[in-house]
Amino acid sequence: MQVCRESRPVTDFKDHFSGHADLYREARPTYPDALFDWLAGQAPDRALAWDCGCGNGQASVALARRFERVVASDPSANQIADAAPRANIDYRVEPAEHSSLAAASASLVTVAQALHWFDFAAFYAEVKRVLRPGGVVAAWSYAACNVDPAVDGVIEHLYGDALTGPYWPPERAHIDAGYRTIPFPFAAVAAPEFAMVARWNVAQLLAYLRSWSATQRYIAANGIDPVRLVEADLRTAWGDAARVRDVQWRFHLRVGRV
Repeated sequence: MQVCRESRPVTDFKDHFSGHADLYREARPTYPDALFDWLAGQAPDRALAWDCGCGNGQASVALARRFERVVASDPSANQIADAAPRANIDYRVEPAEHSSLAAASASLVTVAQALHWFDFAAFYAEVKRVLRPGGVVAAWSYAACNVDPAVDGVIEHLYGDALTGPYWPPERAHIDAGYRTIPFPFAAVAAPEFAMVARWNVAQLLAYLRSWSATQRYIAANGIDPVRLVEADLRTAWGDAARVRDVQWRFHLRVGRV
């Protein structure tokens, strides 16, 4: 694995996750394998994929099983330092809007749960520069999770009540809207629906709630973990703490071709 610590200047970077990169890596759900199989099939070849805003490299690792090379970039050095190494992944600390990739070099560009942070116009110009003719760009997000009405009600109370005000950044609205409020100036590619499901116990769900950027901002502002305010109710709604249950997210995907 090659790591380029500062390939491009990182400016205007809204860093909501570097302070809890370890928790983010351990607590976030994984993306469905079927998604990456399908994306690899849409790309004109499997020579090079660029994973922008890669965070801890979750999507990068999945791409590395399907592409000869992966360039994975993120403006957070902390996230890159925590990323999972693979021989064919080149991790780079740089913004998505100003990459060090050569023109017309990538067959696939992916953005997993990060497009809402980008400067859209600058990033799209970079995508068009970096993608080879016929190349594919895909961006996805996942919204509120669901277990059952009792558990969902506790999570919604945390999300919509305890964390109201300044804790959720305004860009979060794009996720709640399924990325339909974000411009996407590419020839649309129709995609199948993908299910994003994790088999978790209640401790894993609580860790996920603590990985939210709003949770961490609440802790920084108030010195109190807001998840503690709902933990007892969540455990009661869940039942047996050792019980493993399906946790499902609303998964939204936009795919285009140049």
